[in-house]
Amino acid sequence: MKTLKKLLRNPLSLTGIILVLFFVGVAIAAPWLAPPENPNEPYRIIRCGYLPMPQPPNSSNPLEGIWKIITKEATVCEARPFGLIESYDIYYGIVWGTRTAFFVGLVITGLNVLIGLIVGSIGAYFGRWVDELLMRITDVFLAFPFLVAAVTMAAVLQPMIGRGLITAMIALIVFGWMSYARLIRGDILAIKERDYVHAAQAIGAPHSRILWRHILPNAIFPTLVVGSMDIGSYVLSFAALSFLGLGADRGYADWGQIISFARDWIPRLSEYWYIVVYPGAAILLFVLGWNLIGDAFRDILDPRLKGRI
Repeated sequence: MKTLKKLLRNPLSLTGIILVLFFVGVAIAAPWLAPPENPNEPYRIIRCGYLPMPQPPNSSNPLEGIWKIITKEATVCEARPFGLIESYDIYYGIVWGTRTAFFVGLVITGLNVLIGLIVGSIGAYFGRWVDELLMRITDVFLAFPFLVAAVTMAAVLQPMIGRGLITAMIALIVFGWMSYARLIRGDILAIKERDYVHAAQAIGAPHSRILWRHILPNAIFPTLVVGSMDIGSYVLSFAALSFLGLGADRGYADWGQIISFARDWIPRLSEYWYIVVYPGAAILLFVLGWNLIGDAFRDILDPRLKGRI
């Protein structure tokens, strides 16, 4: 509760919370904001014809078109408040792409944190050759540039698994857990020397109980804070893979893919500005919201920065 009060008093973190809650609202209300043509495939972007040229919005006021969709005065194709790219409705892709962004960001971050916790905690607690082996493996993965390695792995996996969310997510998970392992290892190395840990060892408590009951609860919070900051970064990395054709299936509601559709028309951006501005703004605001919340968490936890809150 005290942490929440500090977050709400900080203008930057409050802005981040508002942005994230806005996207949460869009994700929850997606079936009403952009009714799908096929309820069994809601993430398939509605296609309004087959013209390759970008089509401008039907109204100069996007809110007017959105309101007509919500009130069912017009279909998505009739309103097209954000225009069309390759006949795909940009508005529909952005609305349903919000759910994709949350799914991708939370799942990738959660699995990366989990793998990092397992590797880092086991290495730090048992030490010696176990720690040496796990940290050398971590160093091997750290030697690869993150995005370049993820692009390479996604390209290798695509012929075997096929193009889709899973392929890109696996690539981002395989090369994303190492920083969490390093972080939790450092915290556990300090905490395992505390008196209460030595007392638990002295009475013969099992290693698993000491690690999961006494050490991790006191060491995990900084790792979770870093994870919250990385949610937006993983969404941005996933959008980059989609832009390169290594992410979501063609026509799947994903912000990076919408920008990928627009790549041939970027030289005429002054005329077709809407094909990049709307999906780009969605990515920017989503990443910004998570970064602002993560920065505020870091400031609250770091005693050297408490004066800033």
